[in-house]
Amino acid sequence: MLLLNLGLLRCLPDRAALTRQEKDADMTKDDTSPLRIGDIATALALLTRLPVRARFERGARAAWAYPLVGIVISGLAALPTWGLLALGLSPVFAALAFLATTVILTGAMHEDGLADCADGFWGGWDRDRRLAIMKDSQIGSYGVIALCLSLATRWAAVVMILSQGDAATQPLVWALPLMVAAVVSRATMPALMSALPHARRSGLSHAQGRASMTTSVIASALAFGVAVGLLGVTGLFLVAMAFVAALACAKIAKAKIEGQTGDVLGATQQIGEVVVLCALTL
Repeated sequence: MLLLNLGLLRCLPDRAALTRQEKDADMTKDDTSPLRIGDIATALALLTRLPVRARFERGARAAWAYPLVGIVISGLAALPTWGLLALGLSPVFAALAFLATTVILTGAMHEDGLADCADGFWGGWDRDRRLAIMKDSQIGSYGVIALCLSLATRWAAVVMILSQGDAATQPLVWALPLMVAAVVSRATMPALMSALPHARRSGLSHAQGRASMTTSVIASALAFGVAVGLLGVTGLFLVAMAFVAALACAKIAKAKIEGQTGDVLGATQQIGEVVVLCALTL
């Protein structure tokens, strides 16, 4: 797990290369404070639309709890999914219910990041233009294609996972793998927050600050524990797959915009989830 995080760090510029303003931002959100239970509420408030009261001043220090948000989202999304399966509906429709619930719970935040990155990375000819496109609320052709491919792949994978065994009477057979996908994919976000500098001096990611290596490792360890605890050796494979995907995302972001934004973090979560879901169908 530590090697995966170090791999992400090695693909980026040294922290000493940060501008003075970026250093000041890191200092104001010093990541050395002990973990707090309130960080879970902060993570839920940041990554979902759930009505949670949180203290946002802890910023990136709450990023260790991002994987736990995956447990909440997947658990809530499993309820309507199980209900449809119990009524005898096809996994085709149950999978739609699962995806729709996750999108509603998150406000499509990560999907929006994926679309913005697709438009910006491949629609702009230089760093400044790419960042400008990513900030634009309008979606372009690259974004539409990325969203369609992501949603279609996730839907197909979830359908296959729900089709294994008697999904209506044995919900844990599919609910646990889907939970692992949600948890592991969100553990990649703190890793990028730690490894990549901010690409711009504004936005949600910059406001939260830059996570420390310790925060990233804790998040990764949580994901590792959940994945291996629920799925055994398969979980270890899924964690590795997600972080390999995150490493690829980090390299692309470094090449395109020299850092990360909230959109990059969201896109990384989406790509990580797609990779894990596809791996679960093997």
